[in-house]
Amino acid sequence: MFYDLKKVMAFLHDDIYKCRILVLGDVMLDKYYFGEVKRISPEAPVPVARVVREHASPGGTANLAHNLSRLGCRVLLGGVAGNDDNGKSLVRLLDAQGIDRRGLIAISRPTTTKLRVFGAHQQVVRLDFEETGCLESEVEQKLMEWVSHAVTSGIHALAISDYAKGVCTPGLCRYVIRECVGKEIPVLVDPKGTVWDKYEGVTLITPNLNELGEVAACRLPNEDEAVEHYAARFCKRYGIKNIVVTRSEKGLSLVNSKQVVHIPTRAQEVFDVSGAGDTVAAVLIAAAAGGLDPVDAAHLANLAAGVAVSKVGTYAVSRAELMNAVQQALSGSGLSSKITGFSETVNLVEDWRKKGQKIVFTNGCFDILHAGHVIYLEKAKKLGDRLVVGLNTDDSVQRIKGFARPINSEMDRARLLAALECVDCIVLFNEDTPSELVCALRPDILVKGGDYRAEKVAGREYAGRVEIIPFKEGYSTSGVIEKVRANYGWQKVFNP
Repeated sequence: MFYDLKKVMAFLHDDIYKCRILVLGDVMLDKYYFGEVKRISPEAPVPVARVVREHASPGGTANLAHNLSRLGCRVLLGGVAGNDDNGKSLVRLLDAQGIDRRGLIAISRPTTTKLRVFGAHQQVVRLDFEETGCLESEVEQKLMEWVSHAVTSGIHALAISDYAKGVCTPGLCRYVIRECVGKEIPVLVDPKGTVWDKYEGVTLITPNLNELGEVAACRLPNEDEAVEHYAARFCKRYGIKNIVVTRSEKGLSLVNSKQVVHIPTRAQEVFDVSGAGDTVAAVLIAAAAGGLDPVDAAHLANLAAGVAVSKVGTYAVSRAELMNAVQQALSGSGLSSKITGFSETVNLVEDWRKKGQKIVFTNGCFDILHAGHVIYLEKAKKLGDRLVVGLNTDDSVQRIKGFARPINSEMDRARLLAALECVDCIVLFNEDTPSELVCALRPDILVKGGDYRAEKVAGREYAGRVEIIPFKEGYSTSGVIEKVRANYGWQKVFNP
């Protein structure tokens, strides 16, 4: 599924927090009225919705910013909004998400607002409140200056979200793209309309099938061959490095000069596709900022879209939801969702503790998993209800055991541990000892193997008590390596 699973997991666990992304485009407010529909109006043949709940969320470009914020990125938002009640509501929502809105310029137009009315999970009607048209030159200049300052201050990526409401003028788009491309900053465009000249030279563009057809001036069938043909043509014509075409029930397609990849949608009950394009764009630009391979980025975006369309209304997918979707997908191909990041493990342990369950923690390299490891872990699990295993990363193992170790990579070692019924959770740590991890988890029982003395066990001060479980005689990773070397003469392979 992923080319570089290790890098994808590191990105989701830690690196995504480092991404500082500038988002520019048509900012909106999405409002929702949820009601019960039980009768038809006597005034006209239309349903009567009795409103029982209201909701508001960032929309348009603001939804893209919201998605990036929920993924854990640091977000700078640029655009325009009116000094009206809807604009004030939008500002409150952005502030609540910690989005830097200093690039949001107040203008005399009303804030673009979309009001949707739902009855029994079905959208009954949508009302749009907006005034469109190109920005005044003074406002355009302010946005250019803001982008230039942000680029100088340091950003990892730029996302242009064009809803054809007036912000993404040809002049502004060309200016900000030139500013970023010249500094090798990835640029993503979520496009609108048929004039793609203003997007020339971007790293990534994300049309849906209909939008691609509009640029091609024809109605495109939702077939691989047609998508490949036109996407490749536009990559060449506009100097675009990657095109990701979202194709509704057929998933999405990635096309660039080197490869074409079609990623089918995962089976999912669809409630609402509102804002799903923003979810795809958010994951793609975050992944680009994190240096992921485009194919891995596309797979992540497809998984995120599956989460988004399962919700009612415009929905911003969180990092935790994306990680869960990844883990579920990998479970289907043999990798268990037991493998979690630092913060997810802390949350998981807290949930177990609230349920009155006793937490057992142990750690190790577990390189070349053997029967002695399994016996040890089974004994550890019997001491409590949940067994958490801290697993040394490859870098940590090499520092401790030398340059020739580990034999198996950290993700392979994690996979094998996850296959054991006695293990409930595996979390990687990069330090030489697990003290920091034990401090965060505060296990009821800290288990160590071999001939350790309890008072010498790292992290002992953060655990309820320490238990020492002797290793099974005759089993060790070093012993396995020595046996292979002795029997097969692989001295150069296994250099102690």
